[in-house]
Amino acid sequence: MKHLKSLLRNLVFAVVAAIVLFEEWGWEPLAALFARLSHLPLWAWMERKISRLPPWGALLIFAVPMLALLPVKLAALYLFAHGRASLGLVLLLSAKLLGTAVLARLFQLTQPALMQIAWFAHWYPRWKAWKDGLIAQMHHSAPWRWGQQIKTSAKDWWATLRVGK
Repeated sequence: MKHLKSLLRNLVFAVVAAIVLFEEWGWEPLAALFARLSHLPLWAWMERKISRLPPWGALLIFAVPMLALLPVKLAALYLFAHGRASLGLVLLLSAKLLGTAVLARLFQLTQPALMQIAWFAHWYPRWKAWKDGLIAQMHHSAPWRWGQQIKTSAKDWWATLRVGK
C-alpha cells in the first residue's frame, strides 16, 4: 500500500508539474504576444476597459475564455473518442495555447483589481509560492537537467548551421 501511495503521488506530481510548466513557459511569451495587439485601436480600447474593471468584474472576466473554450475542448474529446486522436490533440493543444495566452494577458490587466478581493489576495501568494517551489524542485531534477543539456546542444547545433550559411 505504501508503494502504491508513493506511485500515485509521483504520478499526480508529474501531471501537475507538466501543467504548471506548460503554463509557466507559455505564460510570459503568450501574454507578451497578446500585448503587442494593443497598438490596434479596438484592442487598446478593450484592454483599457478590462484594466478598469472593479474587482468582481475582473474575476468574472476570467470565466469568458474558460467558457468559450469549453466547447472546443469537448470537441477534442469527441475526436479522441471517434478515433481521430491526432486531430483531437491538435485541437486540444491549440485551445490550451489560446486559453493560456488570453488568461495571461487578462491577469496582467486585472491583477491590481483581483488583489482587492480578500480571498484572492490571501490565496494568490500561497499559490505563487507553491508554484515557484515546484518549479525550483523541477529545476533540480535529473530530467530537467537532461532537457537543458538537449536544449543547449540544439541551440549550439542551430548556431553552427546558421554561421555556415
